[in-house]
Amino acid sequence: MTLSVNHLAEGGHVDAVLHSFETSFYVLSGTLALTTLGQTTHLEPDHCIVLPLATTYQLRALEGPVRWLQMQSPAELDDGRRQDTFFTGETLVDSTPVTPDMRDPRNRNVARFDSAAMDLKRLAGGSDVSAPTVSPSMATALLAYSGIGVKMLIDQQVGAQLHTMFMVDYQPTAIAHPHDHPFEEAYVFVEGEVHGLIDGELLILHPGDVLWAGVGCDHGFENRGSGLVRWIEVQAPAPPPRHSYRFSREWEHLSDKLKADE
Repeated sequence: MTLSVNHLAEGGHVDAVLHSFETSFYVLSGTLALTTLGQTTHLEPDHCIVLPLATTYQLRALEGPVRWLQMQSPAELDDGRRQDTFFTGETLVDSTPVTPDMRDPRNRNVARFDSAAMDLKRLAGGSDVSAPTVSPSMATALLAYSGIGVKMLIDQQVGAQLHTMFMVDYQPTAIAHPHDHPFEEAYVFVEGEVHGLIDGELLILHPGDVLWAGVGCDHGFENRGSGLVRWIEVQAPAPPPRHSYRFSREWEHLSDKLKADE
């Protein structure tokens, strides 16, 4: 993966460009106009969009400066072997600007993070059919376990094939025991303080910190404080349907069990 924080001054723009990698944007501040496939979409903070490989787009800062998190999978090629980014020289005509409507079934590639969607108490009740939010379903559900909440943003539901992006909440006392994956992960911490055990090294992580875990890197997290911990997480390639987690303690249990049987 390649993960970066990008900046565009107010009134700034990026000419029509395409890549040989899949990319997504998560807007952190400002308003970004993204034109692609005949449509201009206004992306405000907490909006995100995925662009398939080889899809031409252009950018314009409407209310800036604009700052966004950009995820790319596979990683950029920076060793001169071949070109992976192509400025096409065309001008994509801005259509009537569209503010993403999460309820519109024509939406294909845009998502929006809503912190209320992470509130388990709120989600315990029924939803108002006329409420202006995305229709609740398994595709939009919050995954909650052991004090941890996971809300998917970019995945196959919005057209991503090569990576995922999602928001993670750790409630006080929440813990994920050491494990690893057959893919890369990166974490951008946005709220609270979390203790991470990364390949046996204890790290204390705060807003603004970024952590990368490669394939096979043992990692676990614990919220030892009294407040919420939150981060944006990305994975590449996209996890397989099975065996995306390998928990160390399960294999240690197997080892102990086999030794006891000797």
